[in-house]
Amino acid sequence: MNDEVLGVDALRALRGAGDDAHHPLAETPYLLCDARGLDGDIALTEWLRTRPCPVIAVSPEASAHACDVVAGSERELRAITASIRRAPLAATVLVQVLRTIEHLPLDAALVVESLAYATLQGGREFRDWLASYRAPPPADCDSGPAVVIERENECLTLTLNRPSNRNAMSVEMRDALCEALQLAVCDDGIARLRIRARGKCFSTGGDLAEFGSTPDSATAHAVRSLALPGRLLARCAERATVEVHGACVGSGIEFPAFAGRIEARADAWFQLPELKYGLIPGAGGCVSISRRIGRERTAWLVLSGQRIGAQTALEWGLVDAVVGA
Repeated sequence: MNDEVLGVDALRALRGAGDDAHHPLAETPYLLCDARGLDGDIALTEWLRTRPCPVIAVSPEASAHACDVVAGSERELRAITASIRRAPLAATVLVQVLRTIEHLPLDAALVVESLAYATLQGGREFRDWLASYRAPPPADCDSGPAVVIERENECLTLTLNRPSNRNAMSVEMRDALCEALQLAVCDDGIARLRIRARGKCFSTGGDLAEFGSTPDSATAHAVRSLALPGRLLARCAERATVEVHGACVGSGIEFPAFAGRIEARADAWFQLPELKYGLIPGAGGCVSISRRIGRERTAWLVLSGQRIGAQTALEWGLVDAVVGA
């Protein structure tokens, strides 16, 4: 294992010699940097942003924007590197996507994310996870539609209504959200849009029982191009407030992050666990979350797999207010 931390001089030497030791097919699928003093070296900064692996800053005071993620402690560094080693291909695709979309228009950025996600759906890391996954028994059925739609004058309220399944973003939930959000987009008489959820949490994200259920990854990309709730929410973002509570996992925060305002209850917590499936956020989260908190913190959430609470989310800008108990 080559976990040497490289300073600026060593990075310059590596750039000059050519680096064939840090990539997802190598023994060391990441590059560790103590990049203090990197400011002003444009050529080296640009070179780091082209590395085919995550570039990890190990010093919080480093010129972090040249790197993909900052490990603020030894514990964080261990979590990040262990996660990358388990899914080096997905980790590399993640940072390449975040670098690429940073300054793209929203719709173009969503296309990049979806194509990258489709690539990983055809990869060995996702196939290995899928082969090992055993779906739990079906959840109890909840009565009523997947999304309850209520209108009072100029306010449209959407309520996720599958609490027994922790409001997982199933195909049923996705399609119901798209239908309801089309109304919000098309009806100029709707001045305010509120989105909330029944049950113990807002949403635990994609329904794992449906992962891999499309005929192929190209078809899955086509479906995301046609039906992505986050794209519609972005079109009416200035009118939209999402109220989140409890677990907000994967698409359970990727989707709300498109709204103009997110209000989190104090019990809310947030996590992006996709890397352990050999995937990256695919419900628009590479775009929506990075535009709220930056690509480095987005990479930290995915590469570390760790949770953050409501107060940290507020400090980072992932949510706009913490309300209630």
